Amino acid sequence: MSRKTLLRAGPLWQGGESPYGPIGQPGPVGGLALPAGFGGRVVARSGHKVAGLTWHAEPDGGACFPDGAGWIYVSNSGLSLVGGASALRFRSGGSIGDAYRILSGTELNRSGGATPWHSWLSCELGPRGRVFECDPYGTRAARPRLTMGRFKHQAAACDPERQVVYLTEGERDGCFYRFRPEDWGDLTEGTLEVLCASGAWEPVPSPAALLKGTRHQVRGARRFDGGDACHYAGGVCFFTTRGDGALWAYDARTSTLDRIAFGGVAGTVAITSAPSGDLYLARRGGRIDVVTPDRTVAPFLRLDGPAGAEPTGLAFTPGGDRLYFSARRGRAGSDTFEVTGHFRDA
Repeated sequence: MSRKTLLRAGPLWQGGESPYGPIGQPGPVGGLALPAGFGGRVVARSGHKVAGLTWHAEPDGGACFPDGAGWIYVSNSGLSLVGGASALRFRSGGSIGDAYRILSGTELNRSGGATPWHSWLSCELGPRGRVFECDPYGTRAARPRLTMGRFKHQAAACDPERQVVYLTEGERDGCFYRFRPEDWGDLTEGTLEVLCASGAWEPVPSPAALLKGTRHQVRGARRFDGGDACHYAGGVCFFTTRGDGALWAYDARTSTLDRIAFGGVAGTVAITSAPSGDLYLARRGGRIDVVTPDRTVAPFLRLDGPAGAEPTGLAFTPGGDRLYFSARRGRAGSDTFEVTGHFRDA
């Protein structure tokens, strides 16, 4: 988690100078163009074997977890009927030691979020989608967390200071939620709340109701045009809305919500942060931008190749020295990348 964060008010500034310098020419690895001093490789390819596992199609949300001297990268699959999630286990030197499924029998697992107790929340985007808590280490079965609501879940982000989980909803009139568990670290029971236009959080009476959707149960609930990516860092929950291309910042310390960008960062489909306090935004069209604490936005990498490439699943290793993401390229297939280089220190 970032030890710094962006200022809590004011716009982002497009066209800033990247702390890593200009992007170079595309290299031989998947059309990946990077700044000088950075390198990349494909660690998994949809439909191909990796450590004995056939890597899933439509890779989406992802996260990294510590694993002794190594680490694990988890990735969702956004397929219908056969979605779920898979994991790659890396040795300390970066070689892949194992690959395995951590969730099966679900569908449209687009995004999710990591918890502080090292589990992965995999979210279903179906009309009555569920949140599944999964074990990245592959030893415990995944479990549905129905009290977190049955709706078109997109992403989740944990706030350990207030001990809540923020949730976005992929509807054109969707809401922004937070789940308050009875015991932090156990998501079995708790209260689902929705952000209202007044700025207050109100409990949703029936989170798993069959007939009345969660977004219609609380009068005065605030509406958002297609909630999408979601990430918590340093007291702020950042989230995007797909329909209007806005980037929002909910300051949990002051309970205020600001739209910090509109249009200029349209198409943001994933967000993560680095120990430096920089945010990284994955954009439709095959670009990842870096947003520095002074609020300037600059390109970090570019994917050349088939039009419409969509980077997803941004995640740094626990040490902050490697960045993982996947790129969906339609019929051209999907790749999962690793980027290494001298990322800025905190």
